[in-house]
Amino acid sequence: MDMQSDKFFNGVALPSTDELPCSDDTPVDNEEHNLIPNVLLFLLQYIWKHRRDWYFGVEMAVYHTTGSDFTVPVVPDAFLSLGVERKKGGKSRNSYATWEENWVAPILTLELVSHIPRGEYDEKLNIYAKLGVLYYVIYNPEFWERDQHQPFEVYKLIDNSYQLQVGEPCWMPEIKLGIGRYISVSGGGAITEELIGLYDEEGNRHLTPEEFVAEQRKQRGEEEIYVPQVEPEWFRYYQQAEQERQRVERLSNYLRSLGIDPDNLLD
Repeated sequence: MDMQSDKFFNGVALPSTDELPCSDDTPVDNEEHNLIPNVLLFLLQYIWKHRRDWYFGVEMAVYHTTGSDFTVPVVPDAFLSLGVERKKGGKSRNSYATWEENWVAPILTLELVSHIPRGEYDEKLNIYAKLGVLYYVIYNPEFWERDQHQPFEVYKLIDNSYQLQVGEPCWMPEIKLGIGRYISVSGGGAITEELIGLYDEEGNRHLTPEEFVAEQRKQRGEEEIYVPQVEPEWFRYYQQAEQERQRVERLSNYLRSLGIDPDNLLD
């Protein structure tokens, strides 16, 4: 693997993430595919607010050299990497290339199964195993009977093979977090939905900032007020803004490849 350490693979120089697409441009199937990964992202930003050695990607291309073509990424619905910069060089990532991250692969990937199967139980499972992803979470609340699996499964890579873990929430000692499902109540109690949460070693769920504030008020005996646990409309606006940012960056990179400085187009 000496060539890999020099950012070469089979004698070919590996490209930078500025030269690679940031995703596969496959649209998400439903609101949960946007909501659940972002709930986890914002929760990590809260409980790990003092840490700078992790990165959580949502619908982002992960480039690696375990397959036949390193320009073809795998795109998890979400992934977590530890031991990397929170902001790479102080900037947001367009994509995640293992050769630009000191060969650190994600320690956890999350896939949400939809009405169109995308290889979650075979093709992607094999890719993540080769990549060395320690924990692989598959969430399949609607089509689990069709796929002959359980609605929520956590696999751990042991001896290069994934083994289904027992118990929920599933404690992941290498990450020092548990993961499992819970019921969120919003809309003044009118809306309930199943989400994925993070837990401590005793099985206590980490509360969102809104839940924490509400719990503190309750303990102080203050008048109970409705504080939503999640705000799907807010997340939709966030996703739209992020997608627009990515489109602008792709266009800017393309113009630069033509020798055009996009910052001087109006000069």
